[in-house]
Amino acid sequence: MATVELRFSAQPEHVRTARLVAAAVARRAGVDEAVLDEVRLAVGEACSRAVGLHRGNGVATPIRVVLTDEEKTFSIEVGDEVPGAGAAGGVPGARAGAPAEAADEADGEDEMGLAVIRGLVDDVEVTAGDDGGTIRMTWPTALAETDADVLS
Repeated sequence: MATVELRFSAQPEHVRTARLVAAAVARRAGVDEAVLDEVRLAVGEACSRAVGLHRGNGVATPIRVVLTDEEKTFSIEVGDEVPGAGAAGGVPGARAGAPAEAADEADGEDEMGLAVIRGLVDDVEVTAGDDGGTIRMTWPTALAETDADVLS
């Protein structure tokens, strides 16, 4: 199992770098070329969301992206460290420190972002807690697809 970890400050201009790194690592892991655009878009959406949460809640810690190449899957976790996610009904979004008007707008944008990610990735897990939230996205690699062909 190979893992690449990327941390970047919550600046929108760093999202592009995260997308490029994710696509390069996914390609090396054996993710199908036809899926790489989806990987880029999903990572971009997840990172943009985390950047917005950090900036909107005054969190200075970096955004965390962990890319893991396992035997038959490739996964990416994008984590924010915005506290109070448990207060938002278990779905990461506008956190407790945001003003009510900003929270309503941020919740709508967050739900849209999560819907986009779920539309791009078949295997998505969203978790939230008092220490922040994580979006874990998983794709099959060429090895998994080869095994499926052998079984059919």
